[in-house]
Amino acid sequence: MRPEFVSVQRPRILVFSTLYPNAAVPQHGVFVENRLRHLLSGGQVTADVVAPSPWFPASNAAFGTYARLAKVPRREIRHGIDVSHPRFLALPKVGMTVAPALLYAGARSALRRLQRQGRDFDLIDAHYFYPDGVAAVLLGREFGKPVCITARGTDLSLIPDHALPRRMIVWAAEKAAGLVTVCQALKDRLVELGVSADRIRVLRNGVDLAQFRPLDRQTERRRLGVDGTTVVSVGSLIERKGHHLVIEAIKALPDVTFLIAGEGPERAALEALAKRLQVSGRVRFLGQIPHDQLAGLYSAADVSVLASSREGWANVLLESLACGTPVVATNIWGTPEVIAVPEAGALVPERTAPAIAGALRGLLAALPDRAATRAYAERFSWDATAQGQLDLFREILARRRIHA
Repeated sequence: MRPEFVSVQRPRILVFSTLYPNAAVPQHGVFVENRLRHLLSGGQVTADVVAPSPWFPASNAAFGTYARLAKVPRREIRHGIDVSHPRFLALPKVGMTVAPALLYAGARSALRRLQRQGRDFDLIDAHYFYPDGVAAVLLGREFGKPVCITARGTDLSLIPDHALPRRMIVWAAEKAAGLVTVCQALKDRLVELGVSADRIRVLRNGVDLAQFRPLDRQTERRRLGVDGTTVVSVGSLIERKGHHLVIEAIKALPDVTFLIAGEGPERAALEALAKRLQVSGRVRFLGQIPHDQLAGLYSAADVSVLASSREGWANVLLESLACGTPVVATNIWGTPEVIAVPEAGALVPERTAPAIAGALRGLLAALPDRAATRAYAERFSWDATAQGQLDLFREILARRRIHA
């Protein structure tokens, strides 16, 4: 059967990703939602979202992450976008190699439901290469739809270290109609895996310059109850975010207060570390702060810091810069593509507490003008990314129409 399309000029896309916010975990994958919202704002595409959620055996559903995921709604409307959350079986510790197949199996009914409701789609826009991108290609083959895959970070920086997932990633890349990475470093990695460079487009994440803007600094500092030099870090309390290294660095910066926004399994260990180093009075755990309230935190700070071991394109960097706050960050993956001028801050030469302390000390001694930092961030609006997506989708559908 020949595929039919609504219109190459105004395509209908299906966004497919396990990385998408929901009512139970509103911060999860917010960067995917933000990119879609800015794409839709131009009125040149329409979209539905299928964002599968892991399902665990009922015996585990009352605990921790399992309990939170059990509360994810089956369907919701977010910012006017219809979002489905079909369940797929997740097998902790042993499920990595079968994850694409399980994800594919769990999502098929949601795609068929959309078609039955008269909301067929022209193209699948998948985010995160593994397992999401691989599952999306399986779905594309079943439903006769082209697939575009966006790589975002550990899907290429870490997962291809495992032989079978690596083969599936390369297979999906070969079968996909379009390939996107959010930074040049991830494109280089995909090329290392054997994918032709001319098939890959770099479409960097942007920042919402209206939401993230400089707020009155003194007002925000009073609200947070801080004075003196203040450093902030925003991110999940997990090892790879490096909060422990920043806490160790704070030990060497006696006049600095460190605010951490985020939650995660490492909180107790981090609190114990701060106590052991005798910096508990200068390290504050703020918990999870809603995304739309982060501008106040950035505006109150002198510097923000990101000490991650792995990031594709960290949105917190641009969010901080858009608020006029420079950044100290580890020199990894796409980060040097953001922290590329003095107004943006400083890169840490090595991921150690002494190196972070040295970078913070140097930046705090010669802070850039906050207006200049904001002006630099204004180069990273979502407009170019949205146009790049639209151009790619139209090209894919035009090619498919010619060969149909």
